[in-house]
Amino acid sequence: MVGVFEVGSVPFNPDGWGPLDSTAATVSTATTLPLHVPFAPFSRSEKLGRIADFTRNLPSSAANPSNRPSSRHGTGNPSDSPFDFSLYVDAFPLANPEDDSSFRLVDAKPPPRPKFGPKWRFNQNRPQLPQRRDEEVEARKREAEKERARRDRLYNLNRSNQNQQRREAAVFKSSVDIQPEWNMLDQIPFSTFSKLSFSVPEPEDLLICGALEYYDRSFDRITPKNERRLERFKNRSFFKVTTTDDPVIRRLANEDKATVFATGAILATLMCAPRSVYSWDIVIQRVGNKLFLDKRDGSQLDLLSVHETSQEPLPEAKDDINSAYSLSVEASYINQNFSQQVLVRDGDKVSFEEPNPFANEGDEVASVAYRYRRWKLDNDMHLVARCEVQSVVDVNNQKSFLTVNALNEFDPKYSGVDWRQKLETQRGAVLATELKNNANKLAKWTAQAILANADLMKLGYVSRVHPRDHFNHVILGVVGYKPRDFAAQINLNTSNMWGIVKSLVDLCMKLNEGKYVLVKDPTKPQVRIYEVPADAFENDYVEEPLPEEEQRSRHKLNAYG
Repeated sequence: MVGVFEVGSVPFNPDGWGPLDSTAATVSTATTLPLHVPFAPFSRSEKLGRIADFTRNLPSSAANPSNRPSSRHGTGNPSDSPFDFSLYVDAFPLANPEDDSSFRLVDAKPPPRPKFGPKWRFNQNRPQLPQRRDEEVEARKREAEKERARRDRLYNLNRSNQNQQRREAAVFKSSVDIQPEWNMLDQIPFSTFSKLSFSVPEPEDLLICGALEYYDRSFDRITPKNERRLERFKNRSFFKVTTTDDPVIRRLANEDKATVFATGAILATLMCAPRSVYSWDIVIQRVGNKLFLDKRDGSQLDLLSVHETSQEPLPEAKDDINSAYSLSVEASYINQNFSQQVLVRDGDKVSFEEPNPFANEGDEVASVAYRYRRWKLDNDMHLVARCEVQSVVDVNNQKSFLTVNALNEFDPKYSGVDWRQKLETQRGAVLATELKNNANKLAKWTAQAILANADLMKLGYVSRVHPRDHFNHVILGVVGYKPRDFAAQINLNTSNMWGIVKSLVDLCMKLNEGKYVLVKDPTKPQVRIYEVPADAFENDYVEEPLPEEEQRSRHKLNAYG
């Protein structure tokens, strides 16, 4: 049987479009609408469901219409209406409760900012516009750079912090025993040195002595993968002669060539004094109108410091191979042998006006040339210093002088950088670590190269074969720098260097004739000047014995060699 669908009557409006205006027509039309069609107005915030379901089968428990309320519009059995969903609600009260519980309106408002925390406390009255992400990154970088610069500034100003004071007091005492009869004349803090500046004109060479061997360029190609064993040069003689024992300086003093006499090593120690941590001393002799800057026999200046400016404390036991003294002896031995190994074997030599003034006839002398140079400090004062270079190389058909020195690695756990892993790929990081741990030693090497007017300074990287073997070493690399460029890189100002020397020379020239000693305080960043007896530091002067490590320094160097 086919049902008939009745559309109902549609009134005709002869006056135009739309429904008729009369109320009667509207009422009559409304009676012809389908029955049981509910009118359910809704807002946009409500959830919409089904409009009608003609295919549903009501459950028997819900088919009894006796308890059902009538529909909103009209009368009749609501269970017969495809638009009535009340049966479903009663028969299945929580058919899918997650749908209703998970339904919520979307709030497009930004979440409220918390009123607690540093931003609200300090910036609540200071509204800021949102920044772009790249601007925020740049701002963070600038803040990090400012913080890094502040830490560096504090580090440089406070070198004598508590850790360093504790370490110096525990490891190093004064380099010379202060006697009760010594009279302290003055003490100068290093803070005054940083403000000094003095410019000197170009110096002149008075004399060059000795002979130089050529540098072997094949060492520039050494890497940790093709390392070379460090050799020993037992038969070659190395000299550490002080100023007044130099026959050339004595001759120049008799000829009245200058007023102040020193060596390059002593001048470099004074020039880099603000970077020093360990104690050192320089003997000052005022003779007539002349001034001689000397070092004692067995002085600390004869050895190279290791990890002097590092924050990591070294073992305090004297017999430990990683103690400060043992490392100084080892570094001096490495430096001497390295300076001779990088030369061309049995090659040509460059000889100068006079032979080595300290060698005896028939001695096998290390490759070294002594340049006696004179600087003008003022109209009435000149300074002569004996400076050293270790090798020579031909560059564009011209001979260039070289200084050769070696940095040594003893145990990576102290420096935090393993040279065998980092030297080839991160050489800058290795050098930066050495500049942090050995700032004074590198500054003194640079100052000596500038004083000697060397064209190039070669730095070698030498490491132990094994961290517990301090007799056998390997060369991992060699790098060359121009001295003045390297000085700028490590913030070594030549005007400040000469300002320190000029101020100390002016101070000493005001002293009476006699002998004095300039001592770096072992625990404070300052130097003291003592007046000492004329026979001090000589064999006939009865004083406290030198520290045991200084007495054994030469013997231990011979044992290494």
